[in-house]
Amino acid sequence: MIRLSYWVTPILAGLVWLATLLALLLYWIVSENSVHYSSMSEFQQIAYISDIGASDLKPLFVTGCVLTTVLLDISFASDRWLRHKGRLAPNKTTSEKVLSGLAIGFAIIGTAGLILLSIFDTAWQPTLHNIFLLLFIAGYVISAIFICWEYQRLGMHYREHRILRLSFWIKLTFVIIEVLLAIAFVSCTFTRHYNAGAVLEWVIAFIFSAYVFSFSVDLYPAAATKHAPHPLHPGKHHQQEKQVGVPAAAAAPTMRLTRGDREALPRPYSAAGEMEEGASSEATLNGAAVAAPGNGASFEAVRVAQGRRSGSRSRALASNF
Repeated sequence: MIRLSYWVTPILAGLVWLATLLALLLYWIVSENSVHYSSMSEFQQIAYISDIGASDLKPLFVTGCVLTTVLLDISFASDRWLRHKGRLAPNKTTSEKVLSGLAIGFAIIGTAGLILLSIFDTAWQPTLHNIFLLLFIAGYVISAIFICWEYQRLGMHYREHRILRLSFWIKLTFVIIEVLLAIAFVSCTFTRHYNAGAVLEWVIAFIFSAYVFSFSVDLYPAAATKHAPHPLHPGKHHQQEKQVGVPAAAAAPTMRLTRGDREALPRPYSAAGEMEEGASSEATLNGAAVAAPGNGASFEAVRVAQGRRSGSRSRALASNF
Protein backbone atom coordinates (compact mmCIF):
# COMPACT_ATOMS: atom_id res chain seq x y z
CA MET A 1 0.00 0.00 0.00
CA ILE A 2 1.30 3.45 -0.95
CA ARG A 3 1.74 5.74 2.05
CA LEU A 4 1.98 9.46 1.48
CA SER A 5 4.53 11.40 3.47
CA TYR A 6 3.44 14.05 5.93
CA TRP A 7 4.69 16.94 3.80
CA VAL A 8 2.21 16.01 1.05
CA THR A 9 -0.79 16.89 3.26
CA PRO A 10 -0.35 20.70 3.19
CA ILE A 11 0.32 20.52 -0.55
CA LEU A 12 -3.01 18.75 -1.04
CA ALA A 13 -4.72 21.34 1.16
CA GLY A 14 -3.18 24.21 -0.81
CA LEU A 15 -4.12 22.64 -4.14
CA VAL A 16 -7.72 22.12 -3.03
CA TRP A 17 -7.99 25.73 -1.86
CA LEU A 18 -6.33 27.09 -4.99
CA ALA A 19 -8.53 24.97 -7.25
CA THR A 20 -11.65 26.16 -5.39
CA LEU A 21 -10.71 29.81 -5.81
CA LEU A 22 -9.87 29.44 -9.50
CA ALA A 23 -13.06 27.50 -10.16
CA LEU A 24 -15.18 30.21 -8.53
CA LEU A 25 -13.37 33.04 -10.28
CA LEU A 26 -13.38 31.45 -13.74
CA TYR A 27 -16.99 30.39 -13.37
CA TRP A 28 -18.03 33.97 -12.64
CA ILE A 29 -15.88 35.49 -15.43
CA VAL A 30 -16.30 32.88 -18.17
CA SER A 31 -19.54 31.02 -17.54
CA GLU A 32 -21.54 33.81 -15.89
CA ASN A 33 -19.94 36.65 -17.88
CA SER A 34 -19.33 38.67 -14.68
CA VAL A 35 -22.99 38.62 -13.73
CA HIS A 36 -24.31 40.93 -11.01
CA TYR A 37 -25.60 38.73 -8.16
CA SER A 38 -28.45 39.69 -5.89
CA SER A 39 -26.10 39.70 -2.90
CA MET A 40 -23.97 42.44 -4.49
CA SER A 41 -24.60 46.14 -3.85
CA GLU A 42 -26.02 48.39 -6.52
CA PHE A 43 -22.75 49.91 -7.72
CA GLN A 44 -20.56 46.87 -7.05
CA GLN A 45 -18.91 45.49 -10.18
CA ILE A 46 -16.47 42.91 -8.73
CA ALA A 47 -17.98 39.95 -6.93
CA TYR A 48 -16.74 38.80 -3.54
CA ILE A 49 -15.78 35.16 -3.11
CA SER A 50 -18.84 34.73 -0.93
CA ASP A 51 -21.08 36.22 -3.64
CA ILE A 52 -20.02 33.52 -6.10
CA GLY A 53 -20.03 30.88 -3.36
CA ALA A 54 -23.67 31.67 -2.58
CA SER A 55 -24.70 30.92 -6.18
CA ASP A 56 -24.98 27.59 -7.98
CA LEU A 57 -21.42 26.70 -6.92
CA LYS A 58 -22.22 26.66 -3.20
CA PRO A 59 -21.67 22.85 -2.91
CA LEU A 60 -18.24 23.29 -4.48
CA PHE A 61 -17.46 26.20 -2.16
CA VAL A 62 -18.49 24.31 0.98
CA THR A 63 -16.59 21.17 -0.08
CA GLY A 64 -13.43 23.14 -0.86
CA CYS A 65 -13.54 24.97 2.49
CA VAL A 66 -14.05 21.74 4.44
CA LEU A 67 -11.30 19.78 2.67
CA THR A 68 -8.80 22.65 2.87
CA THR A 69 -9.25 23.32 6.58
CA VAL A 70 -9.37 19.64 7.57
CA LEU A 71 -6.15 18.86 5.68
CA LEU A 72 -4.52 21.96 7.12
CA ASP A 73 -5.47 20.96 10.66
CA ILE A 74 -4.03 17.51 9.98
CA SER A 75 -0.79 19.25 9.00
CA PHE A 76 -0.81 21.17 12.29
CA ALA A 77 -1.39 17.98 14.26
CA SER A 78 1.29 16.13 12.26
CA ASP A 79 3.85 18.81 13.06
CA ARG A 80 3.11 18.51 16.77
CA TRP A 81 3.15 14.69 16.72
CA LEU A 82 6.39 14.48 14.72
CA ARG A 83 8.14 16.82 17.15
CA HIS A 84 6.87 14.76 20.06
CA LYS A 85 8.18 11.54 18.47
CA GLY A 86 11.53 13.09 17.54
CA ARG A 87 10.98 12.91 13.78
CA LEU A 88 11.35 16.71 13.69
CA ALA A 89 13.41 19.00 15.92
CA PRO A 90 11.73 18.33 19.30
CA ASN A 91 10.48 21.03 21.64
CA LYS A 92 12.95 21.83 24.40
CA THR A 93 10.70 23.67 26.86
CA THR A 94 7.12 23.52 28.07
CA SER A 95 6.47 27.01 26.71
CA GLU A 96 7.20 25.79 23.17
CA LYS A 97 4.63 23.02 23.61
CA VAL A 98 2.11 25.55 24.93
CA LEU A 99 2.71 27.78 21.91
CA SER A 100 2.20 24.80 19.61
CA GLY A 101 -1.05 23.95 21.37
CA LEU A 102 -2.31 27.52 21.09
CA ALA A 103 -1.46 27.57 17.38
CA ILE A 104 -3.50 24.40 16.85
CA GLY A 105 -6.38 25.76 18.95
CA PHE A 106 -6.68 29.02 17.00
CA ALA A 107 -6.32 27.10 13.73
CA ILE A 108 -9.37 25.05 14.73
CA ILE A 109 -11.23 28.32 15.42
CA GLY A 110 -10.26 29.54 11.95
CA THR A 111 -11.41 26.22 10.52
CA ALA A 112 -14.81 26.58 12.13
CA GLY A 113 -15.06 30.15 10.83
CA LEU A 114 -14.30 29.18 7.21
CA ILE A 115 -16.68 26.22 7.18
CA LEU A 116 -19.50 28.19 8.78
CA LEU A 117 -19.11 31.20 6.48
CA SER A 118 -19.43 28.88 3.49
CA ILE A 119 -22.63 27.38 4.92
CA PHE A 120 -24.20 30.65 6.09
CA ASP A 121 -23.79 32.47 2.79
CA THR A 122 -23.94 36.19 2.28
CA ALA A 123 -27.19 35.99 0.27
CA TRP A 124 -29.34 34.64 3.11
CA GLN A 125 -27.43 35.26 6.38
CA PRO A 126 -25.14 38.25 5.71
CA THR A 127 -24.61 39.13 9.38
CA LEU A 128 -23.59 35.62 10.41
CA HIS A 129 -21.48 35.35 7.29
CA ASN A 130 -19.50 38.48 8.16
CA ILE A 131 -19.00 37.31 11.76
CA PHE A 132 -17.63 33.94 10.62
CA LEU A 133 -15.45 35.69 8.04
CA LEU A 134 -13.78 37.76 10.75
CA LEU A 135 -13.48 34.61 12.89
CA PHE A 136 -11.74 32.81 10.02
CA ILE A 137 -9.23 35.62 9.39
CA ALA A 138 -8.52 36.27 13.09
CA GLY A 139 -8.17 32.56 13.93
CA TYR A 140 -5.54 31.80 11.33
CA VAL A 141 -3.64 35.07 11.79
CA ILE A 142 -3.36 34.53 15.57
CA SER A 143 -2.42 30.89 14.94
CA ALA A 144 0.37 32.03 12.61
CA ILE A 145 1.62 34.44 15.30
CA PHE A 146 1.96 31.58 17.80
CA ILE A 147 3.70 29.42 15.18
CA CYS A 148 6.20 32.20 14.52
CA TRP A 149 6.81 32.50 18.25
CA GLU A 150 7.36 28.75 18.59
CA TYR A 151 9.72 28.58 15.60
CA GLN A 152 11.67 31.57 16.88
CA ARG A 153 12.32 29.72 20.14
CA LEU A 154 13.13 26.48 18.31
CA GLY A 155 15.61 28.35 16.13
CA MET A 156 17.46 29.48 19.25
CA HIS A 157 18.00 25.84 20.29
CA TYR A 158 18.66 24.42 16.82
CA ARG A 159 20.72 27.04 15.05
CA GLU A 160 22.06 24.43 12.65
CA HIS A 161 18.57 23.89 11.19
CA ARG A 162 18.15 26.60 8.58
CA ILE A 163 14.72 25.32 7.66
CA LEU A 164 13.35 26.62 10.97
CA ARG A 165 14.52 30.13 10.17
CA LEU A 166 13.12 29.84 6.64
CA SER A 167 9.74 28.74 7.93
CA PHE A 168 9.78 31.47 10.57
CA TRP A 169 10.34 34.22 7.99
CA ILE A 170 7.72 32.79 5.63
CA LYS A 171 5.07 32.78 8.33
CA LEU A 172 6.11 36.15 9.71
CA THR A 173 5.78 37.62 6.22
CA PHE A 174 2.33 36.05 5.95
CA VAL A 175 1.27 37.52 9.28
CA ILE A 176 2.43 41.04 8.40
CA ILE A 177 0.89 41.03 4.91
CA GLU A 178 -2.39 39.44 5.98
CA VAL A 179 -2.84 41.78 8.92
CA LEU A 180 -2.32 44.83 6.74
CA LEU A 181 -4.63 43.49 4.02
CA ALA A 182 -7.27 42.47 6.55
CA ILE A 183 -7.31 45.97 8.03
CA ALA A 184 -7.67 47.47 4.57
CA PHE A 185 -10.38 44.91 3.65
CA VAL A 186 -12.48 45.60 6.73
CA SER A 187 -12.05 49.35 6.23
CA CYS A 188 -13.19 49.19 2.58
CA THR A 189 -16.14 46.95 3.41
CA PHE A 190 -17.49 49.12 6.22
CA THR A 191 -16.96 52.33 4.21
CA ARG A 192 -18.87 50.80 1.27
CA HIS A 193 -15.90 50.66 -1.11
CA TYR A 194 -17.03 47.22 -2.24
CA ASN A 195 -14.98 46.91 -5.41
CA ALA A 196 -11.73 47.57 -3.56
CA GLY A 197 -12.89 45.29 -0.76
CA ALA A 198 -13.61 42.49 -3.24
CA VAL A 199 -10.14 42.78 -4.77
CA LEU A 200 -8.55 42.69 -1.34
CA GLU A 201 -10.57 39.61 -0.41
CA TRP A 202 -9.34 37.72 -3.47
CA VAL A 203 -5.75 38.75 -2.73
CA ILE A 204 -6.06 37.62 0.90
CA ALA A 205 -7.46 34.26 -0.22
CA PHE A 206 -4.66 33.59 -2.71
CA ILE A 207 -1.99 34.55 -0.16
CA PHE A 208 -3.62 32.12 2.27
CA SER A 209 -2.96 29.33 -0.24
CA ALA A 210 0.75 30.22 -0.16
CA TYR A 211 0.62 30.05 3.65
CA VAL A 212 -0.91 26.56 3.44
CA PHE A 213 1.83 25.42 1.04
CA SER A 214 4.52 26.66 3.46
CA PHE A 215 3.76 23.86 5.92
CA SER A 216 5.27 21.35 3.49
CA VAL A 217 8.60 23.05 4.28
CA ASP A 218 8.07 22.32 7.98
CA LEU A 219 7.13 18.67 7.50
CA TYR A 220 9.57 17.74 4.74
CA PRO A 221 12.55 16.95 7.10
CA ALA A 222 10.48 14.13 8.60
CA ALA A 223 11.00 12.18 5.38
CA ALA A 224 14.70 11.83 6.30
CA THR A 225 13.88 10.47 9.79
CA LYS A 226 11.32 7.90 8.67
CA HIS A 227 13.14 4.95 10.28
CA ALA A 228 15.15 6.84 12.92
CA PRO A 229 14.39 9.62 15.41
CA HIS A 230 15.88 13.08 15.23
CA PRO A 231 19.59 12.98 16.23
CA LEU A 232 18.94 15.38 19.11
CA HIS A 233 16.02 13.33 20.44
CA PRO A 234 16.88 10.31 22.68
CA GLY A 235 13.99 8.17 21.42
CA LYS A 236 13.96 4.41 21.77
CA HIS A 237 17.73 4.00 21.42
CA HIS A 238 18.29 5.91 24.64
CA GLN A 239 15.72 3.77 26.44
CA GLN A 240 17.41 0.61 25.19
CA GLU A 241 20.76 1.80 26.49
CA LYS A 242 19.20 2.51 29.87
CA GLN A 243 17.73 -1.02 29.95
CA VAL A 244 21.00 -2.66 28.96
CA GLY A 245 22.90 -0.65 31.55
CA VAL A 246 26.37 -0.33 30.02
CA PRO A 247 27.62 -0.27 26.45
CA ALA A 248 29.28 -3.29 24.91
CA ALA A 249 32.75 -1.78 25.13
CA ALA A 250 32.47 -1.38 28.87
CA ALA A 251 31.33 -5.00 29.26
CA ALA A 252 34.37 -6.48 27.48
CA PRO A 253 35.88 -9.50 29.25
CA THR A 254 38.93 -8.83 31.38
CA MET A 255 42.16 -10.86 31.09
CA ARG A 256 43.08 -13.17 33.90
CA LEU A 257 46.77 -13.43 34.67
CA THR A 258 48.29 -16.77 35.46
CA ARG A 259 50.95 -17.25 38.03
CA GLY A 260 53.64 -17.21 35.40
CA ASP A 261 52.32 -13.94 33.99
CA ARG A 262 52.35 -12.32 37.40
CA GLU A 263 55.95 -13.37 37.91
CA ALA A 264 56.91 -11.93 34.53
CA LEU A 265 55.56 -8.50 35.42
CA PRO A 266 58.22 -5.87 36.23
CA ARG A 267 58.82 -5.50 39.94
CA PRO A 268 58.96 -2.10 41.53
CA TYR A 269 62.30 -0.35 41.65
CA SER A 270 64.32 -0.83 44.84
CA ALA A 271 67.74 0.68 45.49
CA ALA A 272 68.62 -2.00 48.05
CA GLY A 273 67.70 -4.74 45.63
CA GLU A 274 69.77 -3.09 42.92
CA MET A 275 72.82 -2.96 45.20
CA GLU A 276 72.37 -6.59 46.26
CA GLU A 277 72.05 -7.73 42.65
CA GLY A 278 75.10 -5.74 41.64
CA ALA A 279 77.15 -7.10 44.54
CA SER A 280 76.22 -10.68 43.78
CA SER A 281 77.01 -10.26 40.09
CA GLU A 282 80.36 -8.65 40.91
CA ALA A 283 81.28 -11.41 43.36
CA THR A 284 80.43 -14.04 40.79
CA LEU A 285 82.47 -12.37 38.08
CA ASN A 286 85.45 -11.71 40.40
CA GLY A 287 85.39 -15.30 41.42
CA ALA A 288 85.51 -16.31 37.77
CA ALA A 289 88.46 -14.01 37.21
CA VAL A 290 90.38 -15.31 40.27
CA ALA A 291 89.73 -18.86 39.28
CA ALA A 292 91.97 -18.38 36.25
CA PRO A 293 95.25 -16.79 37.63
CA GLY A 294 98.18 -16.51 35.38
CA ASN A 295 96.09 -17.11 32.35
CA GLY A 296 96.90 -14.80 29.47
CA ALA A 297 93.24 -14.39 28.79
CA SER A 298 92.46 -13.31 32.40
CA PHE A 299 92.52 -9.61 31.53
CA GLU A 300 90.18 -10.23 28.64
CA ALA A 301 87.93 -12.30 30.85
CA VAL A 302 87.75 -9.52 33.46
CA ARG A 303 86.89 -6.95 30.76
CA VAL A 304 84.14 -9.15 29.37
CA ALA A 305 82.83 -9.76 32.86
CA GLN A 306 82.63 -6.02 33.55
CA GLY A 307 80.70 -5.54 30.30
CA ARG A 308 78.24 -8.23 31.29
CA ARG A 309 77.81 -6.62 34.71
CA SER A 310 77.08 -3.25 33.13
CA GLY A 311 74.56 -4.84 30.77
CA SER A 312 72.89 -6.64 33.67
CA ARG A 313 72.43 -3.34 35.53
CA SER A 314 70.95 -1.69 32.43
CA ARG A 315 68.47 -4.49 31.97
CA ALA A 316 67.52 -4.33 35.62
CA LEU A 317 66.89 -0.58 35.43
CA ALA A 318 64.84 -1.02 32.22
CA SER A 319 62.73 -3.73 33.81
CA ASN A 320 62.07 -1.55 36.85
CA PHE A 321 60.95 1.43 34.78
